[in-house]
Amino acid sequence: MADIQALLAALDVFTRAPDKASLEKANAWLQDFQHSSEAWTTCNLILRSPDAPPAAKLFAAQTFRTKVTYDLTQVDPAQLFTLRDTIVAALEYFKEGPRAIILQLCLALSGLALQLPTWTNAVEGLIDSYGQNPSMVPVLLQFLTVLPEELYSNTKIPVTDQEYAERSTQLLSSCSKQVLEVLSLYLQAPGVTHGIQNQVFACLRSWLTAGEMAATDVADSPIFEFCFQALASDQLFDSATNALCDLIHETQEIEDNMVVIERIVPKVISLKAALDTAEDDSERMRGYARIFSEAGETYRLLILQHTETFFPIVEAIGRCSAYHDLDIVPITFPFWMRLAQSIGKRASIPPLLHDAYKSLVTVMINHLHFPTDSSSLTGQEVDDFRQFRHIMGDTLKDCCYVLGADQCLMETLQLVQAALAKGPDAPWQNIEAPLFAMRSMGGEVNPKDEQAVPIIMQLIPTLPIHTRIRYAALLIISRYTEWINAHPDYISPSLQYISAGFEDTDQDVIGAAGQALKYLCQDCKRHLVPFISDLHTFTTNVGTKLVQEDKVVVYEAIAHVVSAMPMDQAAQSLKTFASSILAAVFALASKPSAATKQELQEVGDGLANLEVMLHIVGSFGEQLPPTCQGTCQEVWPVFDAFLAKHGSDYDSAEHVTRVLRHALNLFGGAVLTIAGDVLRRMSAAFASSGLSCYLWIASKVHNRFGNEEDPLLRNAIRDVYERSTQKLLTMLQEKSAAMLPDVLEDYIRMLMNMVEFSPDLFFESSAFPAAFRVALAALTLIHTDTIFASLDLIRMILTHDCLSPEPLKHPPPKFPLYANAIHQVIDKEGFELASLLMTGLVGDFPEEAASIIVTLFRVLAALWPSQLQQWAPVILQGIPVVSAPEDAKVRFMKDLNDAIRAKQYEKVKYAVLGIHRASRKARDRRKVAALD
Repeated sequence: MADIQALLAALDVFTRAPDKASLEKANAWLQDFQHSSEAWTTCNLILRSPDAPPAAKLFAAQTFRTKVTYDLTQVDPAQLFTLRDTIVAALEYFKEGPRAIILQLCLALSGLALQLPTWTNAVEGLIDSYGQNPSMVPVLLQFLTVLPEELYSNTKIPVTDQEYAERSTQLLSSCSKQVLEVLSLYLQAPGVTHGIQNQVFACLRSWLTAGEMAATDVADSPIFEFCFQALASDQLFDSATNALCDLIHETQEIEDNMVVIERIVPKVISLKAALDTAEDDSERMRGYARIFSEAGETYRLLILQHTETFFPIVEAIGRCSAYHDLDIVPITFPFWMRLAQSIGKRASIPPLLHDAYKSLVTVMINHLHFPTDSSSLTGQEVDDFRQFRHIMGDTLKDCCYVLGADQCLMETLQLVQAALAKGPDAPWQNIEAPLFAMRSMGGEVNPKDEQAVPIIMQLIPTLPIHTRIRYAALLIISRYTEWINAHPDYISPSLQYISAGFEDTDQDVIGAAGQALKYLCQDCKRHLVPFISDLHTFTTNVGTKLVQEDKVVVYEAIAHVVSAMPMDQAAQSLKTFASSILAAVFALASKPSAATKQELQEVGDGLANLEVMLHIVGSFGEQLPPTCQGTCQEVWPVFDAFLAKHGSDYDSAEHVTRVLRHALNLFGGAVLTIAGDVLRRMSAAFASSGLSCYLWIASKVHNRFGNEEDPLLRNAIRDVYERSTQKLLTMLQEKSAAMLPDVLEDYIRMLMNMVEFSPDLFFESSAFPAAFRVALAALTLIHTDTIFASLDLIRMILTHDCLSPEPLKHPPPKFPLYANAIHQVIDKEGFELASLLMTGLVGDFPEEAASIIVTLFRVLAALWPSQLQQWAPVILQGIPVVSAPEDAKVRFMKDLNDAIRAKQYEKVKYAVLGIHRASRKARDRRKVAALD
């Protein structure tokens, strides 16, 4: 009784929703309880107790399911049939519900049946016991429904592959015909309710989708006819639709199921007449769309081989595609896509299918029309419709695949021309929808097309000046830039139309103009080189009127043109575009008074524009063009002065350092002349601001020039290392590590470069012990990238060649100094390191971290064996049972001690991986319990 009262008290905590600590304590108690062997008896008592609250009974049923999955070994083999009888009795007790408890008990019984091979007649026995008792039929049907699902989906049940194969055959394959007979019997039994019939359909689906019930057997049973008859019933329509879709799907091996298909297809075709009466019933249309589409997808090869016979199915799908409810239309899209793929492999297209896809083009364009009165739509509805238009665009591409892009474009073009012929009174939607279709089909256009695209490109400048029309036309240009590149005569009129778009007052239109310019410059960059001066004029005039988002796109576009120039010319153009941006930076750095937020924002925007240009242009290589020979020395003082004054402003720091990162790539080795100065500024800026971007750049510079022997550069590297370490220690005193993930990651990655390129500076510095403590602090985070960075750094330290147990032929003279420094740090911090590694291994570290932890424990065991044997028991004692069961801890210590005593340190991995697997199993168990 004490266990029952404690369990009820723990569950009651959740109903009262107290503080977080109480919830965590109650949850931990419940998890411990579920692990215990007493849970079997306690949960059985709760299930039978008339006074237990519903939540407690549901938890008891869930516990049975969980313990059958994970803890069946707690039950004496001689008592397994008693356990079975207990669950069966509970099912009889709860035959009236609640359904959630019946479901959990059925899942428990299914898991037990899989693990109890001596229960040779599990399915037959339950059918015999329950089948003749009307009150138990719902329970029986629930068990028969979940049995295949549990056996196929619950991979946590501990059985071998051979045991699983043998037992699943006994439970499912050998019983499928008997189950089918039972389902057929119940489906048409006198007085059967709709509820039972829906359960029958659900059970049928479970066995079909599991592959345990043959479509031929179903077709030979009374269920086959009833599935189609049930479509006339509002109460059974959804269940019958689901069952029919699954039955059709299970006949996808056409040659093996031809007899069944010959029975299914006429029945499906006969449903076509029902579309007339279902026109006003969206739910019925949804069901019919599913059935027709499933049949079309499954039998698409037969549609190609016997088009006239199967074409009524295609017609029915076409009607569903044309239906006004846009929630139903997408159901048909997979059919059109897969049929198009099948058609594409054939030399000729049946005329009927050619016409079907031709009609589909018109249908899709009709659906693309914006509502006449869009003011009635909510913002979410507008967004959903726009998203759906892109999905319809994919179906238009399928039409192009079948008909050819030329024909689809001509069909669409005729719709635009017809709308324009009606004059200004024509609704703009009649023009915009086919324009959108042209845009969607742009990816299928042949750059050599001389039929449809020239007409489209000539038509665009003549279109009415309407926001939505101009928006659609600009995006057509952005999709057809490859074609324009092959027809450069259209570049100038396209540029003019794009420029006019930038003059529009609508931000969507301006954004579309930016996209069009971007792709035009990207694809036609060589043809646009003569226009570079016009583009510069554009940035100084129209560009100033654009919002920053559009400015970035414009500069990105221009950068593509610059990248196509000869090197000297590209360098000069880049300098021209950068000069005004750098002038603004210098002006703000030189301003005697404090900068306003607006001024910093404007300079930051300019730097963002410069950044994207540098990114696109890439690198000039090691041999810089003459124009750039002195650029580093000229420009760095501008940035240095700016950071000295505004380096603590987060946005300004981010903009400058991103530009520096791309400049490092652009100028390559030329940066060496200023590398020391850059590092000193990064060091000072981080010390004053604590912003991680400065460490990021310091790491990039070190990575690029770490092998250089310049004393000034090495002093700068040491300065960054020592000052940043001291700064981080101060920051960790003021803030928790969880508040500094980015700073910690960039700092650690900088240290990794030091271990690789400057080990003497790293290990011999007085900052090394503090740096190691910072790396340990990073292991306390729940932040994957930072954790991996820290683990990698610690691995680099502990596996450094200076600690190699094998004597090196010619060890560097400083290796003993490095080794001594590492030993001193681990002697002091080793317990904390091992504790964090173990806590993370059984806790929140990513799964992939296990291999690194194995390496680290192996090194600790080899180099600090006695210390590790002292640390490990204390560490394990502090780990809760829910994270690592006690038996797993005992095994870990045994395996660890055995490996150390035998000096077979590679076997440490068995200890680590063993407790890791046990912790993951416990975690999976908690997840299952939470889901239940």
